[in-house]
Amino acid sequence: MKHFLDKYFLFIKYISMRKILVLVALIITSFQMYAQKTGYINTETILSQLPEYNVAQEKLNALNDQYKAKIENDYKVIEQLYNSYQASKAGMSEYQKSQKENDIINKEKAVKELQKTYFGQDGYMQKKSDELLNPIKERVEKAINRLAEEGGYAVIYDLSAMQGIVYNNPQIDLSSKVIAIIKQSN
Repeated sequence: MKHFLDKYFLFIKYISMRKILVLVALIITSFQMYAQKTGYINTETILSQLPEYNVAQEKLNALNDQYKAKIENDYKVIEQLYNSYQASKAGMSEYQKSQKENDIINKEKAVKELQKTYFGQDGYMQKKSDELLNPIKERVEKAINRLAEEGGYAVIYDLSAMQGIVYNNPQIDLSSKVIAIIKQSN
């Protein structure tokens, strides 16, 4: 029985020692993680402070309005053709009806294709947006990287890309520092 108790107490000591070591490792890890420097930015705030971004947005909005007006106008023409067809189809032969219907359908397909050309994934608007905004976004990214390197930040979060943030400490908001670096590099 004594032999059994000795093994039992030795086992308990071993388990307790393992628990203590795991707890110490967790505490050390949490202190290391806590010691890392973090901050956050809001790219929407940063971009809104850059005049070249606002100019690019205005150009994109104007182009968007121009393309939308063209599409809307083309749809109105199709609607007029359709209404004209409906009003006069009673006096048309089957061949004439078929021709008019095909004409309307083809015009509608053409407008939808034009709409895709303007607003599709690889459309004019996307290309123009990339052309105007990518250089600005690259400058912002370079400024963020420079701030992270010079300031020793392990992580910088972007609040505009994150959902569910209920509190953020304004003392670690780095947006104004990023804006200053961008203006300094001009």
